[in-house]
Order: sequence, then structure tokens, then C-alpha cells
Amino acid sequence: MTTLILAAQAGGANGGGMSMLIMMVALFAVMWFFMIRPQQKKQKEIQKFQNSLAEGMSVVTGGGIYGTVKKVDIAAGIVEVEIAKGVTIRVDKGYVFKDATAQLAK
Repeated sequence: MTTLILAAQAGGANGGGMSMLIMMVALFAVMWFFMIRPQQKKQKEIQKFQNSLAEGMSVVTGGGIYGTVKKVDIAAGIVEVEIAKGVTIRVDKGYVFKDATAQLAK
């Protein structure tokens, strides 16, 4: 009787490796679909926004500073943002994330 149980367990172990592989692939697919893919889409949107920066746009920097774009230096990747009348700061283009007009409208 015990030999039949051991034989059944040994036979199940051979097929278990394949099912484990299928489960791992399915788990990775679910993780990619719900976690990685949306993050990649968001990064593409941010990159598209940063490439479309123009003078006069209201923006929000990565530090949470609201301002208006005064100058964009594409070669150096620097954006000059006016945060108050007569106060201009230089920010790396990679740290300008949002259009402030959409934020202020809420």
C-alpha cells in the first residue's frame, strides 16, 4: 500500500515541474500586465510632455514648484521657470513633470 502511495507521489513530481513552470510564466505575465506596462505608458507620456515644453506653459517641477516656462534650452536640457514676478529658476528638463493648467483647473 505504501509503495503505491510513493509511486503516485513520484509520478506526480515529474509532472509538477511543468506545472510549476507554467505558473511562474503566468505570474510574470500578470505582473507585467498590471505593474510594468502601466508604468511604461506613464513614462512615455511624461517624456512626450517634456519634449513638448514651450515658452509660456504653466508647469510643476519635481520639487512641487509651480511656475511658467520662460526659456527652453534643448541642447543643455535646461528649462528656465518663472516662479514669481522677476524670480526665475533653472531646472533640468527631466524634473518638469506636469502641466499646471490642468492642476489649477481642479
